[in-house]
Amino acid sequence: MLTPADLRAHLLAVRLAGVVATTREASLLSYRLFAARDPRALIGIEPACSWGQRELLALMADRCGVSADPGCVFGQDVIDPDRTLAALDGYATRLALAARRRSPVLLGTGHPGRLLGFYAELADALSAAGCAVLTPAQGRCVDITTRFGLRTHNLHYHRGVGLVRAADPERSGCEPGAHTHSPLPVRTALAAAAEAGEPLPELVIGDHGWACGAGQLGFEVLALADVNDPAPFVGEAEGRVSVVVPLDDGVRGDHYLPLARYVLDRACLSH
Repeated sequence: MLTPADLRAHLLAVRLAGVVATTREASLLSYRLFAARDPRALIGIEPACSWGQRELLALMADRCGVSADPGCVFGQDVIDPDRTLAALDGYATRLALAARRRSPVLLGTGHPGRLLGFYAELADALSAAGCAVLTPAQGRCVDITTRFGLRTHNLHYHRGVGLVRAADPERSGCEPGAHTHSPLPVRTALAAAAEAGEPLPELVIGDHGWACGAGQLGFEVLALADVNDPAPFVGEAEGRVSVVVPLDDGVRGDHYLPLARYVLDRACLSH
């Protein structure tokens, strides 16, 4: 069983926390876009409050441990590993509650190349605990605006985790799925379930648009987020996302598996 000290050492060793690969420039650009209410940065959240760049920087310093100095504009960003650990503990507490209640859950990721394994471990454990792992709108088309224009994707589930794949076979080499910040996949999944009279989730677990889109619709959400994605943290601050774990979302996929083991151990859901 991983101790908090073990996991903290892992976070720092693989740069999930501490000095991370995300640049300060990328983070500040995202804060500017969010303050301007650019949909590329909102990713499904519609802020109730006015969030300027200074307010966002203060929020991210509080939730993630980035520098609160607006004069710090270059270099690598920093995530406080103790904030990551504290958020993972909150994440585990909510997973345990879902398992006790045998709540229906929906899992999805916009970063399947990195995070799919993490969520798949959670899906397996929740299913074993008696939770229904929902897979609505399997195969449904989702048109997503990208930097290359409007692209059609198909909604798929792998080991119970939602993701999108390019509908064009010539672009299907991005398996296991496409990277997207769009909230459209989770909106499509939830709308399909409602229209068919199928169960709706009591808990949504994901990142990017999956987390923000579900939170905006009033579903309880657990999220992972990098420091250049302020939207989930704003959602948490405004009460639409229950827990956000700050971490670098771009490291190797196997580096997230100890985090899955840690939260499942803490939630008493280990196999």
